[in-house]
Amino acid sequence: MKDKIITNKILNWYDINKRSLPWRKKTSSKKKQYYTLVSEFMLQQTQVATVIPYFNRFINNIPDLETLASFDNKKLFKLWEGLGYYSRVRNLKKAAQSIIKDFNKKLPDNFLDLKSLPGIGDYTASAILAIAFNKPLIPLDGNIERVLKRYLHLKKENQIQKKNLTEQKKVFGISKRSSDYAQALMELGALVCKPNNPFCNQCPISKKCKSFKLQDFALTKISKKNKEKYFLLKVYKKNNKYLLIKNTKFNFLKNFNIFPMQELINPRNFNQNLNFKMSNMNMNIKVEYNEVSSPIPFSNWIDPKKLKNYTLPTFTKKIVNYLESYQ
Repeated sequence: MKDKIITNKILNWYDINKRSLPWRKKTSSKKKQYYTLVSEFMLQQTQVATVIPYFNRFINNIPDLETLASFDNKKLFKLWEGLGYYSRVRNLKKAAQSIIKDFNKKLPDNFLDLKSLPGIGDYTASAILAIAFNKPLIPLDGNIERVLKRYLHLKKENQIQKKNLTEQKKVFGISKRSSDYAQALMELGALVCKPNNPFCNQCPISKKCKSFKLQDFALTKISKKNKEKYFLLKVYKKNNKYLLIKNTKFNFLKNFNIFPMQELINPRNFNQNLNFKMSNMNMNIKVEYNEVSSPIPFSNWIDPKKLKNYTLPTFTKKIVNYLESYQ
């Protein structure tokens, strides 16, 4: 009975306050499954507000799995350009190809088959099952984790481990409206139980929330250290154009055009010019200008004044802008 009360309160709040998002539009079950697949890939490590225009443009150009499976890679990357983490879109296309080839053009509705698809892990599989197939699952994204941590006032290192959170989420109960309920919990974290200064006066479950009772809303996180990496970035410039190469060497931005780079191990007297944070890596970059003495394989020249004409990762564009600003 207690579970039913909390579930109903959250769903009632959601029915009144939910955002109108393009992947939530009422449509056929086949389209809903496709929209869920695409949006979940886009939402990995990216905020909703950022994703909305990309999702709309993507769906307008690639309306279904069949189109995605055979879509030109260059055009595909252009549609994704600016979202970052390009391995997601490569895996999304591979997943579409696998669904068509191995699952009779139907998105699988079970955990193991979903996880067999490229780019789909435990969370994404759970989210797809809950949202697209109305399965009684609560996927633990950052928003739901935050609501759970505050509701139960989970602060200690062992309490906030993924294994314990997965066990503790049963406090939220289940609903026949599993699709709505999973999204309602996500929405509650996104709109009300914010990382800083949560809007407790708008929360449907604040009366039973332990953090609210204690007026302690600080969150503890499992500390993850970014790996410090050092790179020498080589700049070749000719006729006001920069030389880029196809990246076949590094795991990040695989097969995309980047500046020639060399990783340095524990360099001495390293005077960096640039710093980037990428996944769990802190990239310290030193710029070195060079003359072209012999042909460089897999290379091409780009005009910095025509950046919009090229399919380039944001990483490369930022370096071009830096070089143009400080030349």
